[in-house]
Amino acid sequence: MVLRFALVMGLTLVVACGDDDLPPEDAGGDAAEDGGVDAGRDGGPTLIERPEERVACAARDPLRRPFFGDLHVHTRYSFDAASYDVRTGPDAAYRFARGEAIDLPPYDAEGRATRQIQLRRPLDFAGVTDHSELLAATSLCTDPTSAGYDSFTCRTYREGDAVAGNFGDFVSSIGLATPLPTRLCRSDPELCAGELADVWADTIDAAERHDDRTDACRFSTFIGYEWTGASGGAGRNLHRNVIFGSSTVLARPVSFVDAPRAELLWDALESLCLGSGTSCDVLVIPHNSNISLGAMFVPRFDDGTPYDAAAAERRALLEPLVEIYQHKGASECVGVGGPLASDEDELCDFEQFYENLCEDPEDDGSATGCTPSCIATDGRGSSFLNGCVAPQDYYRGALRQGLAEQARLGANPFQVGAIASTDTHLSLAGGVDEGNETADGWVGHTGSADDEAEERLRPPGDSINVAIRTASPGGLAVVWAEENSRPALFAGMQRRETYGTSGTRPIVRFFGGWAYDDDLCERSDLVERGYEGGVPMGGALPAREGSGAPVFLASALRDALSAPLQRVQIIKGWFDPATGETHERVYEIAGEPGNGASVDLASCEPTLPEGVAPLEQLCGRFVDPDFDPSQPAFWYVRVVENPTCRWSHRVCLEAGVDCASVEPGSVFDRSCCRDELPRTIQERAWTSPIWYVPPR
Repeated sequence: MVLRFALVMGLTLVVACGDDDLPPEDAGGDAAEDGGVDAGRDGGPTLIERPEERVACAARDPLRRPFFGDLHVHTRYSFDAASYDVRTGPDAAYRFARGEAIDLPPYDAEGRATRQIQLRRPLDFAGVTDHSELLAATSLCTDPTSAGYDSFTCRTYREGDAVAGNFGDFVSSIGLATPLPTRLCRSDPELCAGELADVWADTIDAAERHDDRTDACRFSTFIGYEWTGASGGAGRNLHRNVIFGSSTVLARPVSFVDAPRAELLWDALESLCLGSGTSCDVLVIPHNSNISLGAMFVPRFDDGTPYDAAAAERRALLEPLVEIYQHKGASECVGVGGPLASDEDELCDFEQFYENLCEDPEDDGSATGCTPSCIATDGRGSSFLNGCVAPQDYYRGALRQGLAEQARLGANPFQVGAIASTDTHLSLAGGVDEGNETADGWVGHTGSADDEAEERLRPPGDSINVAIRTASPGGLAVVWAEENSRPALFAGMQRRETYGTSGTRPIVRFFGGWAYDDDLCERSDLVERGYEGGVPMGGALPAREGSGAPVFLASALRDALSAPLQRVQIIKGWFDPATGETHERVYEIAGEPGNGASVDLASCEPTLPEGVAPLEQLCGRFVDPDFDPSQPAFWYVRVVENPTCRWSHRVCLEAGVDCASVEPGSVFDRSCCRDELPRTIQERAWTSPIWYVPPR
């Protein structure tokens, strides 16, 4: 007998009676009894130590260069990717990132891929980050020769419906606040331990094989994985990518099953890696925070007590970056939801994953079906597509919350820089094209679930499937480093000298100091003076000189394969100790916001008014006119390009949709012929902030 019941997020858990692989009631998992991680790792080694011999890069720039990459890539080893019939592994993902073609589902009866795609511009670096929780079970359940292939766990997984969120018995490891290993892995832990070792070894070997350690330094890789945290149930997406800085890594990943709370993950990484006395180094990147239901950036311990200064410093050290953009849209800011909302910034309405946000923060959405703020629902939500929105889950809200903590504690737990990535579930590291670079455009993220145009254009429904029209091809992570090597890039990430893009490749610089010359934008030594006179993106302003306000330099160079630049903005946030409140403001510092740029929607050709020249580069010097030395503050740069066609409109054009004859209410009608979707997009970049901390 099989009983299916819906969890809070719409996933389906399968419970069986009398099945042959159901373990005895007292069968244990591989996590410690208190939910923590056994430092002994079940008696085995805790680390895989490898030498990392490399030669110096021939191209090395002390003033640093921007390197473009993707640190969020899923392959066939991820349970959800495999359920979409993705058959490519880490090796193929790295080959694709380096410029080789890759196979895509669906596959024909002979097992041949029916689609292929190839990057026009290879990446500089990448990191495969498969879900750690079900690495062994996924491999066993997709291999007909494995000993576990016919188990109940594997049958329910293969018989499930990924589009509806039904992964069978797998949900016990990803959809519960207190996760468990699958029944297969509880009944036969040795089988799963051996499979996990093999899969993790293949992940490591692929990264090591593709990390170019010759003096050419053409491509760098990072060993990593995704901790698929869902505190309070799977509706709260608290996922994090764990990125190692060297070839010495954990002997197996610390998963959500091992460590079902972020604090336990940090404990394990500190104990097993950072405190090991080896070259093991690691950082953690929260991702996709826009669907975490008010829970991602909360300055409290697991028991609800507020952070102390030590906890704030620890979190900032372990989690120096956050993913501001990816497949499930933008996490920069949102205009509804309470005191941290960005109500007056119209550019926050960009690639929002939730289509219809409630305008009133107190509206719970029951009457109109809008997505409510988490204020109205006490942080409850039933799925990715029927959750709640909290401004503190977005980058800007978290930065503002961090200022309040800085004032309270003298330490900022959310001193986080920005990157972007794809979260591809097709092994497509860097596959971010909206259709501007290739004829293929965006081919989807979920294999057989969105290989057809109608699937990618479907409006949000009752399922948890993210292959819908509000999805995005994703973005890119950019790191400023002296050279394209793993150590140099990792150091750049640790110091937060990073930015994220929505998929294009503008080159963005941002410096802050106290006395930059008025003419620095016109000088050839801008970068050298920027470093000498202050700090780059990701840094904190040095001690204040005299009584003046801080001065900022922001420059942007157009991506030659994308639209011209439109404007450069500085976004400021500050904390007012007199009122105990945080505030924000957007300043235009370069470019032309109303330049009249548009797109011919019939051809997707960009247009500019007569006499308006395309902007190839922009630079602005900005002195904060509202600076108060008693107020903690941050500033970051947003670079905005002229509009181009959004991927969805290109799909409508390629499908030849005729709105005069299309079936009313159909997917093509709703997504191509109405005003439910934007037809254009203004690609952009977001830098890490520069912070100011008043002297204590």
